[in-house]
Amino acid sequence: MSINLDAFKSGTYIDLFSGCGGLSLGLGNAGWKGLFAVEKDPMAFSTFKHNLIDGKYAHFDWPQWLPREATTIQNLLEKYPEQLAALEGNVDLIAGGPPCQGFSLAGRRNAKDPRNKLSDEYIKMVEIVSPKYLLLENVRGFNASFKAPEGKKARKPHSMIVKGKLEKLGYKVFTGFLCSADFGVPQKRTRFIMIGVKKELIDDAFLNPFELIAENRRDFLISKNLPLRPVKVSDAIGDLHVEKNGVIYHSGSDKTGFKQIDYKVPLKLSKYLKVMRKGSGCSKPNSLRLARHKPSTIEKFLNIQRICKPGISLSNEMRLEIGTKKQAITVLSASEPSKTLTTLPDDLLHYSEPRILTVREMARIQSFPDNFDILGKYTTGGERRTQECPRYTQIGNAVPPFLGEALGLLINKFNME
Repeated sequence: MSINLDAFKSGTYIDLFSGCGGLSLGLGNAGWKGLFAVEKDPMAFSTFKHNLIDGKYAHFDWPQWLPREATTIQNLLEKYPEQLAALEGNVDLIAGGPPCQGFSLAGRRNAKDPRNKLSDEYIKMVEIVSPKYLLLENVRGFNASFKAPEGKKARKPHSMIVKGKLEKLGYKVFTGFLCSADFGVPQKRTRFIMIGVKKELIDDAFLNPFELIAENRRDFLISKNLPLRPVKVSDAIGDLHVEKNGVIYHSGSDKTGFKQIDYKVPLKLSKYLKVMRKGSGCSKPNSLRLARHKPSTIEKFLNIQRICKPGISLSNEMRLEIGTKKQAITVLSASEPSKTLTTLPDDLLHYSEPRILTVREMARIQSFPDNFDILGKYTTGGERRTQECPRYTQIGNAVPPFLGEALGLLINKFNME
């Protein structure tokens, strides 16, 4: 998959449901040029804008007719129909990951979740803009059937409904699953991927994208000087231990306020950390704030670390022993990639310290570099959980940039031929 980006005529893309920008960061690093992105949450969009429109990773030629602010596809379709129509045939790629909460196998899998319908907005944009290529990312459950009411036939997986609609628009659609850990991400995060190609661009020599990306996985890792074996969690966040760095004041009162890790760049970096720290020099990354755990919570975490096998969620018996009703608690294994990160920071505990992860540690596990700043509130609760996207949620929802880059390079290859 080695591509000379200097000789590559950059393709243009639109990122729908962009979140904080994991997929766009990967596509930009693969040589793509952004036109615009659509994200409805102001906090997530502030992170996106800070890094990918105005900052170190800027690669968008944002149109003057579109405000650089949080918005929705529905708003775009209603306010700018003429401008969108003018893009027909002038955009190479539409990428994005429609919200997945209704499909998640880890959640309640609600077939009637209104967010499930957002893929229809993606399809509407494809119909109007008519790009050469499509890239859609979602959870594994996007390709699983919903449980049918008793006595009725199981519902078709939503992915197949979307695939059928895209094929009617003139695309050959390829589907498959990719695990982020295969592309240098220290996380066993398997996602359903859909790649669409205009049918007129396909000939007898066209290769299945999933076969091609598998063949070129090794070259991708070598090109980034990443290890060929899966990256361990300790290689990703081992330099962020509180015990090694100490803590300093972050916010609030001196006694009861928040502290943050007083990061000191180690003399020796793992291969993975060399990529994460590239361009950061001696500067500290942001989002190192530690959670304020009560003594009783710390004691509970120590007990969980004592009885839990690292990398394996607590069993029902263990949860009973600990006295918790929480379904998903896992202690990270230092010697393996992480389990899939979620938007709930207390789903995973640090492998050697009695605490949850910082936002920066989650960002490292997602393959966000240290000079990618995450903005907004750290957490939110109550009814606001479904309405806001604070830092932990932004990172938990993101497409790992390394995976986005590998997919971007793959589609580059088609775009060059």
